[in-house]
Amino acid sequence: MPSLHSQTYPLTSEQAEKLRALLRERGFTFQEKPYTLYAATKEKLNIAVYEKGPKALLQGRGLEDFITFVMEPEILGEARLGYEEVHDPEQFAPHFGIDESGKGDLFGPLVVAGVYVDGDLARQLRDAGIRDSKGIGTDKKIRELAQVIRDSGAPSEIIVIGPEKYNQLYTKIGNLNRLLAWGHARIIENLCIRVPSCPRALSDKFADARVLQKALLENGRKIQLDQRTKAESDYAVAAASILAREGFIDWLDKNGSELGITLAKGVSAKVKSAAVEVVRMFGPGMLAKVAKMHFKTASEIPSTIKES
Repeated sequence: MPSLHSQTYPLTSEQAEKLRALLRERGFTFQEKPYTLYAATKEKLNIAVYEKGPKALLQGRGLEDFITFVMEPEILGEARLGYEEVHDPEQFAPHFGIDESGKGDLFGPLVVAGVYVDGDLARQLRDAGIRDSKGIGTDKKIRELAQVIRDSGAPSEIIVIGPEKYNQLYTKIGNLNRLLAWGHARIIENLCIRVPSCPRALSDKFADARVLQKALLENGRKIQLDQRTKAESDYAVAAASILAREGFIDWLDKNGSELGITLAKGVSAKVKSAAVEVVRMFGPGMLAKVAKMHFKTASEIPSTIKES
């Protein structure tokens, strides 16, 4: 197995706090990072514990030793490194993984992606360092890993629902969960056509599991559909999250370049300023072409312009 460069672990809240105390005891230097409970570093070993999950992302020098002698025995209480197929054999059985990107961002599309893996493909993705896109810090790394997934030969599908189409669908459907289910169902249908023998699909848990079940099309209804929290720890779902994220950032870069405006991620004050700039330069009609109009931020733009 190649040298390990990164590893992600879902944690309980108690384990996250236990790890924080342990890192303090061992002289790690703490720093603030977006979306994390905490991040710490020591001698080129970097550990970030993300709020969502929570989950720990470990990267850098001495990673395998830290996992084997500290993380597993003292925090997790079990040996996992090298035993993934023992602890989670379903990751290595044939299945589709589905994930999306852009649902929480004012600018840009909703992108849904799916990837098929079997045992060999799952091991290949694992050894290449494929992990949930939310734990990957740079767009450059997202694109590198997306290329690794394509080079692996894993069958994949992607749907990019641009803001104009997204706004039309949202007006028609009226609910983000149902819109997400619509995208997931079409990805599953497309993958079923590509790999008709696949018995199962896995995605992150919807607020109401029945929403996705109802949205499935003819082929999708024939396979087992699993939904669970923290599904992104699965290699197929993690690979799908990377392809979806690449589709999202590529759209932002291309359309931002065409407008001459940086279309930032998220819903921050910086994003709101960019939305105001879009309207000032190109008129209110342009906002609906680059932004999700049901977001509260979008409705605040006209009054922000009047006040300034």
